[in-house]
Amino acid sequence: MKNEMKLEFSAVSENEAFARVSVGAFAAQLDPNMDELTELKTVVSEAVTNAIIHGYHENPASTIIIMVQIDSDAIEISIKDNGAGIDNIDKAREPLFTTKPELERSGMGFTIMENFMDEVEITSEPGRGTTVYMKKKLARRRQSLFN
Repeated sequence: MKNEMKLEFSAVSENEAFARVSVGAFAAQLDPNMDELTELKTVVSEAVTNAIIHGYHENPASTIIIMVQIDSDAIEISIKDNGAGIDNIDKAREPLFTTKPELERSGMGFTIMENFMDEVEITSEPGRGTTVYMKKKLARRRQSLFN
């Protein structure tokens, strides 16, 4: 089974919960366990929050695009912004690194994504934006009636 979803919304912090719930509801067709669902929602929250705070510097006129694809027992999530971009991706991936210490940001967003997902790829160009691609294979709990 292959299925896709595209979601585009304003880059405001109030939409972070909307993004989490939307991706979680779409992923529900794979019948994830509670830990898997929590992890998916958490990585979406981290990536969306990064786009809002770091990519767009909280500019509500900007938009975030989420693409989700389900294929068999795997889910792929891409979260894209057209914001500031990242100068040094390796540095940004370091635990505790943040460009917004005044906002009490923990600097653990990419670390959390990498711990919860099987694959994480970050592409970015300063002044043009960032795309975070993540993939996770889920344990299928639902059995077919014909097996």
